Amino acid sequence: MSLVLAGFRSLGTQYFLLGPVCFRTELTDVLSVPRNVQEDRQYVQEYKPAQDNIKYLRVLLYGPVGHGKSSFINSVSNVIRGRISIPALASINSFSMFQFETHKFNKGRGNEKTIYPVVFNDIMGVEEGESRGVHEDDIKLALKGHVKEGHKFNPISPLTQRDPGYNPTPSDDDKVHVLVCVISANASQIKPSVLQKMKNVRETASNLKIPQMAMMTHIDEACGETEKDLKNVYKSKHLKKKMADFSAAVGIPMNCVFPVKNYSHEIDLNDDTDTVILSALRKMIDFGDDFIEKM
Repeated sequence: MSLVLAGFRSLGTQYFLLGPVCFRTELTDVLSVPRNVQEDRQYVQEYKPAQDNIKYLRVLLYGPVGHGKSSFINSVSNVIRGRISIPALASINSFSMFQFETHKFNKGRGNEKTIYPVVFNDIMGVEEGESRGVHEDDIKLALKGHVKEGHKFNPISPLTQRDPGYNPTPSDDDKVHVLVCVISANASQIKPSVLQKMKNVRETASNLKIPQMAMMTHIDEACGETEKDLKNVYKSKHLKKKMADFSAAVGIPMNCVFPVKNYSHEIDLNDDTDTVILSALRKMIDFGDDFIEKM
């Protein structure tokens, strides 16, 4: 198998994403050894926000179209509820309107049913061009809690203060507590304009002191050895390269980039898949709770 290089340029620097070639080496200095699945699941299930006045830790997912945002929400639901479920639809095309929705996960049944205190907002994908995909200003408004539930994003017309979907007085519950960029390890290249939009959003989040991390999805499709055995994610030089390239391109530190495999066609849960999902989810909770504690 030959080596395929797909180049992209960001901020005057040339970066390269490797194609479907996989190398193996020990990388315990970069990717930590997975913890016990049940321990991590219990940690997530028993979490409560640090501030009593905040009901939910809110996570906002953003990134290019089709890179696995909605699939990750589905996967989180599967893992914390202990069964396959589909609460979020797959991504839609950039010419449709995408509704802003808070994805919540039920805990218990009947009269004892409650909601897990970690919720997710998916957002229209970032695309090249001014009239395609989500406007970066809409993402910035969502960070501050100014986007109402049910607002329909329009690629041609970003949200303004005059729109009914604008929330003029957001509570701390409405605001985003963790910003997560979702990127596919199997993507051949990312357009420079898309990277710039993502960097602009990241800088706004930094100014707001919102913690940030990234998830690299489709790790099984990007690496043959990982596809054979997901445990090889902790041995893959190829995935380390992909993570380092993306880290450099958007400015998210390497130790805040997490490899993830989403559930897609599976009909049963798998401990190895649960492990990488829970590892990322646990960090989201830790980062978000630190932010909530300072609000």
